[in-house]
Amino acid sequence: MPEQLDLNLLRVFDALLREGSVTAASERLHLSIPATSRALGRLRRAMNDPILVRAGRGMAPTPFALRTAPRVRSLLDEASALISADREVTIAELERTFTIRINDGVAATLATAAVEATAAVAPGVVLRFVTEGSESAEALRDGSVDLDIGVGDVAAPDIRTAVLYRERMVGIVRADSALGRHRRPTLRQLCGHPHVSASRRGRARGPLDDALDAAGLRRHVAAVVPTFAVAALLVSSSRYVGLVPRRLAEQYGRTLGIRWFPIPAALPELEVRLLWHARLDADPAQRWLRETIRNTLCAPSVDNPDGSDRSAE
Repeated sequence: MPEQLDLNLLRVFDALLREGSVTAASERLHLSIPATSRALGRLRRAMNDPILVRAGRGMAPTPFALRTAPRVRSLLDEASALISADREVTIAELERTFTIRINDGVAATLATAAVEATAAVAPGVVLRFVTEGSESAEALRDGSVDLDIGVGDVAAPDIRTAVLYRERMVGIVRADSALGRHRRPTLRQLCGHPHVSASRRGRARGPLDDALDAAGLRRHVAAVVPTFAVAALLVSSSRYVGLVPRRLAEQYGRTLGIRWFPIPAALPELEVRLLWHARLDADPAQRWLRETIRNTLCAPSVDNPDGSDRSAE
């Protein structure tokens, strides 16, 4: 008779995939090593797959196990939500890893605050941040991602969404550059300097170019980099002009020796959103995390009267 799967075996599977070893999984599950090893044997028979195979001094998951892990995690989340929907969670005793897919420009300003806010009241919680690779909702559906934070918006009935804050792009230059002496550079002045474009898809053109076209102007993009953080670092050590989210420029301007300024064009405002799957609406732990992120990260940025970053002067 084929081995039957149950929630306990699925929890062992999840722990094995997270830890990559029987010993570490046994510690995570508070089981003995022999009991965990026997559970791995049952999993191998039930799934007709080795699950973990020897790789040097450690163990590596099989392709089947990697494909199956998000679905198992999703099932465990649903089971947890079903059991605890009407119960309170003791946050201080919570032990859980939340995977958060996040835009790099957002992560640079929000990750630290989120980690500090959760660690202060829930030391057993781990926030695992992963970069955007695809904005597909499937990662939310299969449980491989718990929350999605970024500027994307998914129009699907099973995906919940909430606006965290609104953001504008600003220009940045090195504080000692010639352009840095202007509090509010004109579009023509911006076009007199080489630009660095931040695009993980490798695009050199953006909304600023549409505004320049309308004004009969054109900029020279000398470099395209994959993230806003890299763009800020490049600007800090060169004569390039960059465009980054305002919060990023405000938070790191003094450290990097850069000045920021408003762009004299009607660039679109960005909505930074929080997305999650509907099955986790009732999960008390995730509900707490969403509320913590909102409370911690929604504080408005401080406006300078003239729109410049005085800290870099």
